[in-house]
Amino acid sequence: MSETVLELDTVDSGYGEVQVLFELSMRLERDEILCLIGPNGAGKSTVLKTVFGMLTPWTGSVTYHGEEIGGMAPEDIVREGIGFVPQTDNVFGSLTIDENLRMGGVARDDDLKPVLSNLYDRFPLLDEKRSDKAQNLSGGQRQILALARALVMEPDVLLIDEPSAGLAPNTADDVFEDVQKVNDMGTAIMMVEQNAVKGLSISDRGCVLDQGAVRFEDRADALLDNQEVTELYLGG
Repeated sequence: MSETVLELDTVDSGYGEVQVLFELSMRLERDEILCLIGPNGAGKSTVLKTVFGMLTPWTGSVTYHGEEIGGMAPEDIVREGIGFVPQTDNVFGSLTIDENLRMGGVARDDDLKPVLSNLYDRFPLLDEKRSDKAQNLSGGQRQILALARALVMEPDVLLIDEPSAGLAPNTADDVFEDVQKVNDMGTAIMMVEQNAVKGLSISDRGCVLDQGAVRFEDRADALLDNQEVTELYLGG
């Protein structure tokens, strides 16, 4: 049986006095990838920011393993077991790869060596370049570093905002492959992706957002086969 690890229930949220999400409800199940797609301004990134405590929900609830987390500070949400990979400014360019990974574990009070060793095994590219400055990495390599850094806290849930943004197709494919590997290791993922077809192709389920509400929700393959979704949101 599936288990809901993260749930938003009739959430209103926004910036200042500007409302972006309207009675939005969705759930993330254990071990799955949920892809959020939709037009620009639909509220996709606002969902992630509301879950991660960067925005406080105006109404409704955000629960993690059944416990309310809406309005908690991001650093406390990280300690609860939720990681976040933002679209931009997601690595420290002046620090080495190893230093970036260690920064990802500042909230831990145990020995980081086995955690980092495991991450270097999982991401051989980072192992090869562990002494290089992050600013010297390619865009795809920086995305992989940001992904790995979020895993230092060993989260149950990972929020990822636009992992393929600005990347060449082949490089984006490498990043998506690493996202799948993270999921295969048991981390549930809620991912915003502008490349809707590619995002859905690696996901279990998808939600189509439009004007701050869920317009469609279904298995990812069913959304890809939905003619209305294709015409309105997938460029078909």
